[in-house]
Amino acid sequence: MAKRRKNKEYAISEVAWKKEICEQLGLSIYGEETPKVQKMPKPSHPKTSSLNDIDLNNWKAYDDVITDSLWLMGSRDRSGMHTGELHGNFIPQIPHQALLRYTKQGDTVLDTFLGSGTTLIECKRLGRNGIGIELIPDLAKKSKGLVALEENPYRVNTKVIIGDSCSPQTVQKVQEILDKQGQDKVQLIIMHPPYHDIIKFSAHPQDLCNAPTTEDFLEKFSTVVRSTYDLLERKRALVLVIGDKYSKGEWIPLSFHTMQKVLDNGYKLKSIVIKNIVGNRAKRNLEHFWRRRALVGGFYIFKHEYVMFFQKK
Repeated sequence: MAKRRKNKEYAISEVAWKKEICEQLGLSIYGEETPKVQKMPKPSHPKTSSLNDIDLNNWKAYDDVITDSLWLMGSRDRSGMHTGELHGNFIPQIPHQALLRYTKQGDTVLDTFLGSGTTLIECKRLGRNGIGIELIPDLAKKSKGLVALEENPYRVNTKVIIGDSCSPQTVQKVQEILDKQGQDKVQLIIMHPPYHDIIKFSAHPQDLCNAPTTEDFLEKFSTVVRSTYDLLERKRALVLVIGDKYSKGEWIPLSFHTMQKVLDNGYKLKSIVIKNIVGNRAKRNLEHFWRRRALVGGFYIFKHEYVMFFQKK
């Protein structure tokens, strides 16, 4: 017992001695326990970038925002006025992610291949103004009706233009809408063109699905990119959703060809996302047929498409 008391007294005196020395030298000394780190209070105001409304001080709260380059998505969102009736239209989750990452509430989004109105429906849901261009009058009328029926909690403006995205007259109509809204430019462009002639959307000669050759298709697509370039605010994003095709025993990489056309027209590439394709209508219930065809032809069945993100220089 006496020995234990002596050791304790020695330990106390050693600590006191160290403390005295450190005080003389103007230093600090901690005991056996690690001092508690003082927690800084969280900022009371959000920290956002110029591109979106994501609060970087609270970034862990955004589990719904995808930051990976592989998107394995389930079935399409069919809530509200979203419909999958149009063969070849993209799933709503794509514009949803694009709007969250590259726009703020009150920004304006331009869709150059509107289809059934998917992008504008998402604009109304997320509080973005939207302008859609559709070449086919009947389809434009249908998409306008679907968009009108979607609830508008943020009271944003959505407009559908019947016209050719290559045409200067159509571009002028977009600019007139922006002028009425008190805006000079759009903050995001979304392009989901036909994958050349895989699906015949119409017999219209200006429809990209009717381009005679791959070169003609790419030239028309390039014209769309070039024609709409001045509508987009500098440093803002263009999103291209595109897939490849298989023709005459050859894989045609439409995705990389169109990517190059965008790069040639004043944009730089920011990201490439690979998205899975689920429930393709053309192959639904024909899995065995396509598997045999792939084995015979020596190719692989399309199960992916690309979502490419560019920034205007």
